[in-house]
Amino acid sequence: MTHQTERIDMQRLPRHIAIIMDGNGRWARSRGNRRTDGHIVGVESVRAVIEAASELGIGYLTLYAFSTENWNRPREEVDMLLNLIVSVLANETEGMKRNNVRLRMIGDIDRLTPEARASLENSMAETSGGTGLQVNLAISYSSRWEITEAMKKLAQLAAEGKIKPEDITEETISSHLTTASIPDPDILIRTGGEQRVSNYLLWQIAYSELYFTDIYWPDFRKEALEQAIIDYQSRERRFGLTSDQIKTAKK
Repeated sequence: MTHQTERIDMQRLPRHIAIIMDGNGRWARSRGNRRTDGHIVGVESVRAVIEAASELGIGYLTLYAFSTENWNRPREEVDMLLNLIVSVLANETEGMKRNNVRLRMIGDIDRLTPEARASLENSMAETSGGTGLQVNLAISYSSRWEITEAMKKLAQLAAEGKIKPEDITEETISSHLTTASIPDPDILIRTGGEQRVSNYLLWQIAYSELYFTDIYWPDFRKEALEQAIIDYQSRERRFGLTSDQIKTAKK
C-alpha cells in the first residue's frame, strides 16, 4: 500500500470515474519520438489505472479511447489506433477475466473496422461474467452524437404514438443514452494539461467534479489516480444545495 493509498477514505470512494486520456502525442514529441509511440506507451497507463481502480473497489471506469472527431486525424494514425485497440483487447481479455473486470463499449460501433468490432465484441462476451469493476471504452464516441441518437429514438417513439411529448423526462432521455445502465460519473479526470471536456459525456457530467492535471497520459499511473481521488474527497458536493443543507442532511 502506497502513502497515497493510506490517505484515501475508503468509505467515500467515487462510484464512477471517467477519464479523458490526453497527451499521448505531446508526450512522444517531447522525447523526439513519433506520436504513435505515445499511444503505445499509453496502453501501460490504461492497464495500471484499471488495476488500481479494481484494487480500490471502484465500480465503473469510463475511458475516452477514440472520439468521433479522431476519425479526422491522419489515416496512418487512425489505422494505428484501431489496430492498437484490437491488439490490446486480445492481450488483456484474460487478465480482465482473472481480475473479475467486465468490459463494455459505448460509441458508434458501426464505424469500426470488422476486425476491431469483432475483437471488441469478443472481449465483451468473454468478460461478461465479471462482477467487479466495469470498464467502459468510449470508442468512436461523442456526446453530441449520443444525444442526437437518443433524440431520434424518442422522436420515432412519438411518431409511432408510443409516447407523448409530455412523457419525456430527464430519466427518459438518460434511459436512451449509451450509458443507460451506468451511474453518472462522480469525477471526470483529464490528463495532458488541457481544461475542456471535448464533447465527452456532456449529459452525464452535469454534476461531476472536474479534475485537470498537467500529467501526460503515458505518465498517469496508480499514484496519479489516487491523487485525483484524494482531491475529489476534499470537495463538498452540493448538487445545488447550500453547505448548511448538506450538513443538516448528514446529521
